[in-house]
Amino acid sequence: MKIKVLRLLALFFVLFSISVMAQTRNLKNSEKEAVTVKLKGYPVKPFNDTIFFIYHNVGSFSAKERAQYITSKIKRLYNESFFEKDSIKVIPSDVSMDIVYQSDLVIMSVLEADAKAENSTVSTIANRNLAKIKSAIIYQNENYSQLPKRIGYTVLLTLIIGLVLFLISKVFNFIKRYIVKNRARYFKGVSYNSINILSPDKQLFLFLRFFGIIKIITLILIVYLSLPVLFSIFPATKDYTTTLLKWILTPAKLAFMGFISFLPSLFTIIVIIIIFKYSLKVIKFFFYEIKSENIKIDGFYSDWALPTFNVIRLLMYAFMLVIIFPYLPGSDSPIFKGVSVFVGVLFSLGSSNAIANMVAGLVITYMRPFKIGDFIKIGDVSGEVIEKTALVTRIRTPKFEDITIPNATVLSSTSTNYSANTNQSTNGLLIHTTVTIGYDVPWKDIYAALIDAALKTEMTEKEPKPFVLQTSLDDFYVSYQINVYTKEPTKQPRIYSSLHQNIQDSFNAAGIEIMSPHYSALRDGNTTTIPPNYLKEDYESPVFNIKSKG
Repeated sequence: MKIKVLRLLALFFVLFSISVMAQTRNLKNSEKEAVTVKLKGYPVKPFNDTIFFIYHNVGSFSAKERAQYITSKIKRLYNESFFEKDSIKVIPSDVSMDIVYQSDLVIMSVLEADAKAENSTVSTIANRNLAKIKSAIIYQNENYSQLPKRIGYTVLLTLIIGLVLFLISKVFNFIKRYIVKNRARYFKGVSYNSINILSPDKQLFLFLRFFGIIKIITLILIVYLSLPVLFSIFPATKDYTTTLLKWILTPAKLAFMGFISFLPSLFTIIVIIIIFKYSLKVIKFFFYEIKSENIKIDGFYSDWALPTFNVIRLLMYAFMLVIIFPYLPGSDSPIFKGVSVFVGVLFSLGSSNAIANMVAGLVITYMRPFKIGDFIKIGDVSGEVIEKTALVTRIRTPKFEDITIPNATVLSSTSTNYSANTNQSTNGLLIHTTVTIGYDVPWKDIYAALIDAALKTEMTEKEPKPFVLQTSLDDFYVSYQINVYTKEPTKQPRIYSSLHQNIQDSFNAAGIEIMSPHYSALRDGNTTTIPPNYLKEDYESPVFNIKSKG
């Protein structure tokens, strides 16, 4: 019995010992795994092969970030076009030993923690890593140098770019020669409502200027886009590739995104323009019907139709711009508002006279004092109206002088219309001229001579007959006014000239001298103011007679 108990105790002791040993072994394995996790190294491999590991953090930089940073620095050294292996050294500091290139580029720092992780010293690890960095860069340069190939790529790309520029220049020159040769087909000038805006030669000149600018921009753009490709060949200039592309791609991206965001506003603007466009067409049709007198409105004359339509069109365009303005890009920006205010101030300061003339032109239109083709007199200017605009009125004088008068001046001056009632009245325009004759001549003889002269005048009306008015009885003479009708108001200068000629002939034939105190002469008894062919055959010169007081 005792033996059995001892055997059981011995078995229990053996099992207990085995359990304790297993637990101890597991604990040791866990501790080893913990140490392994804690001391995990991150490889530094700039050229696919690991040259060493990083185990510890430095400040906020993890071991992995340190390894990546050191890798990038080694790659940078490799990309140096003029790398000097002797310029990379170990420089000690207070807390570390730094591997530095050319005394300014710190590649890595070796700390005490790094040495403990590898059971070595800081100096040993720093010198080891320095040697491995040098060896890796030198090996890579000796066995994988890309300089000849890069130079070859550069030469080839330069030749290709030059060839492309040459071909594009040739294409532009060919197009230019073709257009110049066939300019009669493509350039016919620009005109609007019989107004010649651009002649064919001027249109060709402007096109060639614009075409030349497009050519220059195209060539510059090709060269600019080629530079990133050339810069990407060499590692030292590879960073410029991104910079150059950003300079052109960033604005293009912003412009494109701005356009995308502007699309809803653009559609709104298009809808507004379409609505106003077709509204104007309806209004235009209505006023053109009034002009052609298909539609008649009491108190609204047909010649008011187009001016009224122009005013309404201007107001509608202004209203449309006011509605569209908030939808324009940048309308809320201070610059846009400042420019708008500046333009408004300039318009206000520089257009006061123009606005005054426009208002005067509008008033003249609705007053209807004259129309195109009427013979009028404004101030001292007489002539035929050849043009009426919103700002000026143009008159052509009988001497074919075109005189431009601002509408404000027309409105403030007295205007006389000689043609207004000529076609409406059966009598026509009454023109008149005055002669002064002394009291010694019977008025009946003067009447007969004046009427005879009027009847002989061309472009005058025989019915109603001309008539004479005695306009005044002055101290030494009587004023006789001959009145005659004509339906040719535009030819008044010629009519007056012919009338005056006939008056002289009629008075000479009647033996009447056109004399008054405005004419003075000392007679010697041998001459007279009447031409000899008008004198009677038995005419005798009066005796020169001067009586003096004795």
